[in-house]
Amino acid sequence: MLPLVRVQGVSKFYPRVHRPGERLRAFAALMAGKEPREGAEVLHDVSLEVTAGQSFGIIGENGAGKSTLLKILTGVISPSRGSVEVNGRVAALLELGAGFQPEFSGIENIRMKAALLGMSSRQLDRRMDDILAFADIGDYVYEPVKHYSSGMVVRLGFAVVAASDPELLITDEVLAVGDESFQKKCIRWIESFLQRGNTLLMVSHSMYLVQKLCHRALWLHEGRMREAGDVFPVTQAYLAWHEEKAAAEKRQRQGLSGTSGLYRVASLSLPGHDRDETGDVVIPRGGDLRVQLDLHSPDGRPPVALFGLMKADGTGVYGVASDYAGIQPERLDEQHFRFRLHFDRLPLLPGGYCIWGHAMDPEAMRLCDKAEIRFNVSGESREMGMVYLSHQWTSPNDEESG
Repeated sequence: MLPLVRVQGVSKFYPRVHRPGERLRAFAALMAGKEPREGAEVLHDVSLEVTAGQSFGIIGENGAGKSTLLKILTGVISPSRGSVEVNGRVAALLELGAGFQPEFSGIENIRMKAALLGMSSRQLDRRMDDILAFADIGDYVYEPVKHYSSGMVVRLGFAVVAASDPELLITDEVLAVGDESFQKKCIRWIESFLQRGNTLLMVSHSMYLVQKLCHRALWLHEGRMREAGDVFPVTQAYLAWHEEKAAAEKRQRQGLSGTSGLYRVASLSLPGHDRDETGDVVIPRGGDLRVQLDLHSPDGRPPVALFGLMKADGTGVYGVASDYAGIQPERLDEQHFRFRLHFDRLPLLPGGYCIWGHAMDPEAMRLCDKAEIRFNVSGESREMGMVYLSHQWTSPNDEESG
């Protein structure tokens, strides 16, 4: 089947043109058919295919090249290298207010945008009532668009796009602007749009929306493809990366050394678990977690072990200390002691986590040293939070029968 969207080896390079000499060198390179040497490459060798009926999310931090890729797909800009092929009727919602004339009224902009989307005057007349009802901005539709709020502009643009009946909808964070009721209306429309066999290509910073609306995802990082594939593994890897980044920044701010004190962590490990290609331990959702902590005692007295289960960004999930339960460690030699901890059927939702192992003095009064080890919980979930709580949906019939 012919892909609706095919992108092969696309790169985008913006030459540096701040100074006259830079502009001259960039112009000379273009005249010679060469790429300028000075500048910024915002996309590098990006390839993807989207078939009819697919929903595809593009994720990444600010400046990763997401909006640039959408502009290339919609023909707003041309790629520096590579090829782009788009088949079918396309409607796009990119930058806020793109395609609207601020001096024109809402009605005038509706007619202009509808014409740009290929709608005839007769089609527009038949659908005008539906457009106005979907936008729901009242008499403001007769006012110049320059007087609109950002949410009203999005309402008007989405209403026209919805009425144009596209085969491919391309959106760039448009749902982040409107109010909650309009966001819900747009999500219901997109779900109906996809159920009719149409195709969605969206950029969003909301992993909830990407997981809810998309089957596949592409993670762009610094203009390059970091991961692509099914939506859950890609979005979970992206969230885990963000959490680890936040945790690293927090550790740097706090200046944690982890080497002070007499009682020290000799080793912290998660024995018997599989690892992924990056070396991180992977535990399936609902699997067991085994932790082993070896502590060094300079005076031969058994130290106290404190374990902390955290999200990768440092958010606490659970903590327990050996002295709470009266646990005595296994003595390995005169100065080394081993603690083992086993979590049965770990209720954590998929994502990135850390186990922190702390060495405390025998009186549990002083925290002397700390080590941490990262692990990932794999699986699929649309639930929110950090842990799964056993629950059951009920209906009025269930309550009456009970």
